[in-house]
Formats: sequence, C-alpha cells, structure tokens
Amino acid sequence: MSDQYRQSVVIISGVPGAGKTSVARLLAQRSVKAAHIEADALQKMIVAGGLWPGERPTDEGYRQLSLRARNSSLLADSFFRSGFTAVIDDIVIGTRIDEYLGYLTSSPVYFVLLQPRLDVLKQRNALRDKGDVFHQSVELHEVADKAAEVGLLIDNSEQDVEETVHEIQQRLWQEGCIRSA
Repeated sequence: MSDQYRQSVVIISGVPGAGKTSVARLLAQRSVKAAHIEADALQKMIVAGGLWPGERPTDEGYRQLSLRARNSSLLADSFFRSGFTAVIDDIVIGTRIDEYLGYLTSSPVYFVLLQPRLDVLKQRNALRDKGDVFHQSVELHEVADKAAEVGLLIDNSEQDVEETVHEIQQRLWQEGCIRSA
C-alpha cells in the first residue's frame, strides 16, 4: 500500500485459517500510516460472559458478534479521523458486510475475501495455535462462495502471506471498493 497509499478502511475477511490476521497485519505494516484492528482481540476483551458465535445461548453469541463489528468500526472510524488507514480483520461473510457498512462512517471502504481451498484450510487448521476449527471453516466456506461477489476475492491457497499482500496491493484499488469516498 505504501506506493499507492490511500487513506481508507480495509476489511480483510475469510474463514478460520484463511490467513486474515497475518495478512491484515502485514498489509497495515506496509502502509504509510495504518492501524490493524483484530476483531478476535476485541472479542477476547469480554472476560466474563463472553460467547463466540454458535455458543449457547446463540442469540447472545450473535449479539456479541454484532458488538464486535460495532467496536471494530468505532476504532476504524477513530483511526481514520486521525489520518490512518484502518485494516480490520474479521469473519465478514454474508450479511455481516452490511452490518459493517452500517456501523462504519468513514469512506472509502475496501473489502478483501481470502478464500483458500478446503484442502489447504484443513492443513492450516491442523497447525493453528488457536485450535482446529476446520468444521466451522467448511460451513463458512460454502456461505463465502455464494457471497464472493463483493470486493476483491483472492484464492490464497498457493500463496504465503507476502504473496497475498502483494496481490492485494496490486488489485485492491481497482477491484476492492465497496463504498466510495
């Protein structure tokens, strides 16, 4: 991004194991001024009563997922107003993109969906420090396939983090805009 710096909000999405956090962090580091907002870190701030999506009671889990999107958006807007590009990483699939666009006040907003093949996800999930959540990846992968018409879709199955970030830098400004300034 540094050679074509444009202040913006960039959302990096994908299923668990797609490489969202690593890619978002490196993308932000390569910018002139940027902050990396890791949605999972915001979720972990809930130290009592916290639920992840799918845990019971499910209504509360999804309410907290929405809270995570709202807080990610508030941080992104704050950084944006201070002259930074905000790079959010979260599982933003299906209607969650509309939720983010409803919370974000900053523009432009760019969206990247990392979509590695299932066989690659299975390998990556087996090696994750966060634990193997391959079953969740399979379910979300099918939903993501149907929602891949928004923003920039990258199959990063055969790419390392550096290569994925390089591809994003080459294609984001032309293909990834989901809300203009």
